[in-house]
Amino acid sequence: MARSCVAVLASALLLVSLAAAAEPDDPECIAPARPGGGFDLTCKLARAALNNSKLLTRPLRISYMPGGIGAVAYNTVVAQRPADGNIIVAFSGGSLLNLAQGKFGKYNVNDVRWLAGVGADYGMIAVRTDSPYQNLKQLVAAVKAHPSEIVFGAGGTVGSQDWIKTVLIARQAGVSHQQMRYVAFEGGGETTTALLGGHIQAASGDLSEVMPQLDQRKIRVLAVMSDKRLPGRLSGIPTAREQGFDIVWPIIRGFYVGPKVSAADYAYWETSFRKVMATPEFARLREGYDLFPFSLTGAQMDAYVKRQVKEYRKIATQFGLVYQTL
Repeated sequence: MARSCVAVLASALLLVSLAAAAEPDDPECIAPARPGGGFDLTCKLARAALNNSKLLTRPLRISYMPGGIGAVAYNTVVAQRPADGNIIVAFSGGSLLNLAQGKFGKYNVNDVRWLAGVGADYGMIAVRTDSPYQNLKQLVAAVKAHPSEIVFGAGGTVGSQDWIKTVLIARQAGVSHQQMRYVAFEGGGETTTALLGGHIQAASGDLSEVMPQLDQRKIRVLAVMSDKRLPGRLSGIPTAREQGFDIVWPIIRGFYVGPKVSAADYAYWETSFRKVMATPEFARLREGYDLFPFSLTGAQMDAYVKRQVKEYRKIATQFGLVYQTL
């Protein structure tokens, strides 16, 4: 009887919390980079899903806060807007890798509230369509023979997930990461521009970021870092694994909010994402943004993020990339 009363009370409190949650007055999605990359795509997916479904009746505006591959946005939200229930901030697996290394300054994975994961992407290596390299083996062989002649570019500094993807491939080929030439950009959009302009010979990034150029036949994806070939129009892209490089690198995409956002405001966002991701309309929309299924919210999302950060920390430690004790 007592247990039943407790359950009833808990349900009542939840209903009160949800009832107190009002739609944000000025809903905003912060993309922690310049327009054109994965963070931008993540915010646009949220805007389309929440506004089209009427779960969010006010337009979700997108603002851009580049710097440190998410570090500037993370620090700004925690220090200056910790209780702002209007904002959600896009993050990716790359954000979690940087957190694992201590690259976000004094803040760590416990300093925000992890909200939702809305899709998954996969790492890839791409070249221009006029590149002489037809597959990953040929590119890696060229790096091994003439490491100073092949310049890789990616949306992140040394230690970022795009850098780690390249050095893991190089290591399996017997090439030291210290021999590789690497240029860091602020985001995937800048990387693609540099590749098309001939300033770099190969790009490491996320598949969704280059889909427009892939569809326009401006680039060639040499390998995708999925465990098996992807479906549909992507089925012709070989995996890194089938070319002899045993690397699988999924990239989740999602959102967090400030650490002091109220329970009611958090519940509003969490409930909205959970509802919209359960619809077939969202599945079609996510596919249109070239993302693959991944749907977690609330406590499950929080637990997943913290497991991933722990795993990324192990990988980063192998390359001496951990800068502070978390």
